[in-house]
Amino acid sequence: MAQVYVSDIIDVSIDQVWPYARDFNGHAEWHPVIAESFIEDNKASDQVGCIRNFKLMDGGHLRETLLALDDRNHTLVYDIIVSPMPITNYIATFRCTPISERNATLVEWMASFDVAPDDEAAVIEKVGRNTFAVGITALGERLRS
Repeated sequence: MAQVYVSDIIDVSIDQVWPYARDFNGHAEWHPVIAESFIEDNKASDQVGCIRNFKLMDGGHLRETLLALDDRNHTLVYDIIVSPMPITNYIATFRCTPISERNATLVEWMASFDVAPDDEAAVIEKVGRNTFAVGITALGERLRS
């Protein structure tokens, strides 16, 4: 099983970060690789079990299920049910933690999944650097603008 973990600090309070992060369909507003996104069956984007259906700028198509949303601990968990990547059993967690001394937010994005050994390095790079790291940076830039 492959694992990816990326973290960074966004220099705004968790009260500003979490409303963007908890919106399971809001990533198209701040993540540069997302072209368009919608929640299937007109469900709310914070309803556990809702499915977001989205396209990437490169034409890729994904469907993901919101498995858990915890406002108290500023955490959401989701899986991938359709992906252009050669992966299975993908589970990701996005977590925000307040950094009280700086009025900032630690953002952690992590995933585990099964992938063939020949594809592992490329998929880890795509998920870690090109999705998670780029996304956290873009979220921070959006909130600071």
